[in-house]
Amino acid sequence: MTQGWNARLDAWLQDRSLRDPQQLGRRIEVLDQLESALVHGLLPSSTHGEALLAELEAINQQLFQTLREDIRRGKGAGSLRAWAASLRSSDNGKGYGPLDALISGVLDLQEPSDAIELGPEMVFYQPTPARHIFDFIEQASPTQADVVMDLGAGLGHVTLLTAICTDARCVGIELQASYVASARQCGQALQVHNAQFFAQDVREADIAGGTVFYLYTPFTGGILRTVLDALRREAAGRVIRLCTLGPCTTVVAEEAWLKPAGACDAQRTVLFQSIPAD
Repeated sequence: MTQGWNARLDAWLQDRSLRDPQQLGRRIEVLDQLESALVHGLLPSSTHGEALLAELEAINQQLFQTLREDIRRGKGAGSLRAWAASLRSSDNGKGYGPLDALISGVLDLQEPSDAIELGPEMVFYQPTPARHIFDFIEQASPTQADVVMDLGAGLGHVTLLTAICTDARCVGIELQASYVASARQCGQALQVHNAQFFAQDVREADIAGGTVFYLYTPFTGGILRTVLDALRREAAGRVIRLCTLGPCTTVVAEEAWLKPAGACDAQRTVLFQSIPAD
C-alpha cells in the first residue's frame, strides 16, 4: 500500500497543473488525500509529501488573499460569482465541497469556543453550504432597494456573501454574541460596509425594514411559529420574500399567506413571496 501511495505522490509532484491557481478543486482533492495519507502513516517520514502539502496550501492562501483584495476594492461580486459557477459544476450536491473551502478560506471566520448552550427548539449551528447561498442570491436577486435579513445568522456566511455580491443592505440577526463579534470582525477586515450584525433573539428583533428574509432552519416549533407570525404581520402592509432551506421549508409551505416560486424541496433553497391582501 505504501508503494502505491509513493507512486501517487510522485505523480502529484510532477503534475504542474496542480500549481495553477485556477485548479483549486483538484488541489483541494489532492490535499485531502495527502493529509489523510500522512496522518495514517501511509507515507511515513515523507519529507516530499510534507513539502508538497505546504506548497499547495501556500498556493491556496495566495488565492484567498487575492480574492480578499478584490472584495476590498469592490470587485468581489464578479470574482466570487465566477468561482461559484466554476466550482458548482463539479459539486456532488451533498454536504460541503470545494466551493465551501474557497469561501471558508476567503472569509476566514473564526468560530468561537464559548458558544452558549442551545435552548429547546434551537437547532445546532451549521453554516449554509455555499452553493445554496449562491442559489439564494440568484433566486432573490436583491437590489440596492432591498434589506436582506438572515434570521439566525450564525457566523454570517449568508449575510456577508450577499453583501459582497449585491448592493442590498444585509443584516444578520444571531443570538450568540461571540458569533456576531466574529462576523463583524470579518466584515470590517474585508470592508464590507453594507453588512450589519446584531446579537439578538430573533423573536425580539426589529424586522420592520426587511424585504427579503432567509431561514436555514435555525429553530423549530414555537420559535419558528412566533417568527412566521411576525413575518405575516409585516406582509400585511407590504410584499416580502422569504427564502428557506432545510426542514423549515415544509412548515413554511403550509403558510397560506406565502406562495413558493417553484417546487418545495427541503434539500434546496426555496423562495416564497407574500400574497398581497385583498
